[in-house]
Amino acid sequence: MRAIRIGVVEDDPVHCQRLLDYLNRYQEESGERFTVSVFDDGARLVERYQPVYDILLMDIQMRQMGGLEAARHVRERDDKVEIVFITSAAQYAINGYEVGALSYLLKPVPWFGFQQELRRCIAQVRRRADDALLVETGGSTMRLALADVVYLESIRHTIVIHTLSGKLSITSSLKKMEEQLAGHGFFRSNSCYLVNLDHVAGVEDQDCVMDNGERLRVSRPRKKDFMAALTAHVGGLR
Repeated sequence: MRAIRIGVVEDDPVHCQRLLDYLNRYQEESGERFTVSVFDDGARLVERYQPVYDILLMDIQMRQMGGLEAARHVRERDDKVEIVFITSAAQYAINGYEVGALSYLLKPVPWFGFQQELRRCIAQVRRRADDALLVETGGSTMRLALADVVYLESIRHTIVIHTLSGKLSITSSLKKMEEQLAGHGFFRSNSCYLVNLDHVAGVEDQDCVMDNGERLRVSRPRKKDFMAALTAHVGGLR
């Protein structure tokens, strides 16, 4: 199970250290693994924000850019990250729901309350992780909803991911992607294509017809297994 990526955004060194101590304690007691990044202001978080975090623990009142404003910037690029506001003033936290915050904690943050909220966040992250793919492309990292992936195409040492909104390329192999997407309704139709069975509109002769109109070749040795996988997948959706 991969590590949970957490961003701590807090300009008070004392409160920041308390959160880091709590995260370490949670890891020791639960067996979870965290990768933690620390930002001393909301401005530091958003200046080069990439949608790679699972959870943001964010102070609301900071010197340069407060948590609410930072969260609005984050939401322009990332609608999946779980945000928990941490504040000494509850009236500010109510506004957090405008930016899809999961909850808020009042300072000084008690261990029990922190533990409960973190457990809830992690449960949300684990559920969401089953429906998304994290990819690195062009020097940045992005999270793709699996429902938006139509198929993956292997071209030499590059994988082209065809989505509902366009294409993007990553350095990988179809074998690795097949292993990564096992159990998520993807099937390898030939040596070049890994198709999302949700987007297969039908099969004609040796082609599977995708719901975007593209026709992808199904190799003869794989056709029987492909048809069986498609039948089982469609049956499981009913």
